[in-house]
Amino acid sequence: MKCQEIITILQKQAPEHYACDWDNVGLLVGDSEKEVHKIYIALDATEETIEEAVAAKADMLLTHHPMIFRGLKKVNSADFVGKRVMSLIREDIAYYAMHTNFDVKGMAELAADRMMLKDCQVLDVTCEDEEGLQGIGKVGNLSEPMKVRACAELVKKAFHEEQVKVFGNLDKKISRVAISPGSGKSVIGEALKNGAEVLITGDIDHHEGIDAAAQGMAVIDAGHYGVEKIFIPYMRKYLEENTEGITIIEQPEKKPFVYI
Repeated sequence: MKCQEIITILQKQAPEHYACDWDNVGLLVGDSEKEVHKIYIALDATEETIEEAVAAKADMLLTHHPMIFRGLKKVNSADFVGKRVMSLIREDIAYYAMHTNFDVKGMAELAADRMMLKDCQVLDVTCEDEEGLQGIGKVGNLSEPMKVRACAELVKKAFHEEQVKVFGNLDKKISRVAISPGSGKSVIGEALKNGAEVLITGDIDHHEGIDAAAQGMAVIDAGHYGVEKIFIPYMRKYLEENTEGITIIEQPEKKPFVYI
């Protein structure tokens, strides 16, 4: 299949126009007319990821986070992003990113399903279309009330994480949950406004965490990677079901950091 045919299939799942204005999604590197036989899927287009895609003889790299966020004034080996762009071009690998468009049209729903939330609605509305309100995150209800401590255990099980960081009273009973995969600092206000008793997300700093707890909302931080890694198996299955003759490879699960 040509790269453009695969892009059309990806656009059906998460059209690029759903991306936030500040974002950079779509075909970021490569030829839309190249033939694609093998796709490598990862969360980030790191140097290691690109090396793995090259070793796998992939023709296309698909990631959630875009490697290029800001305009590049130079593409050379002295710049770490430029070096990656050069590697992709040299190896003739097309590179496509689906970030906030997938956040709006996939990620939050997947995460809410893993938590078995009911009666979900959009947490942070970014637009409205013929299907209704669209946006980042979901807010809904647990299948049954439970303590924050038990909810944290449920998060660990749902996202296969060994540990999570929790702000707030572990023994408080809760039922209404907001979930925002990735970095959730910006949705704390929306979560409180929507009556959430706990926010499940990542990248929560000290002050955001204690301030949310002070306003009566617990926060369960399962990590940016910890929650968003669900993108990889979902997109593998989606592409396998919607393409023919294409080999789809998942990057093995690996955190971008270690605890010592």
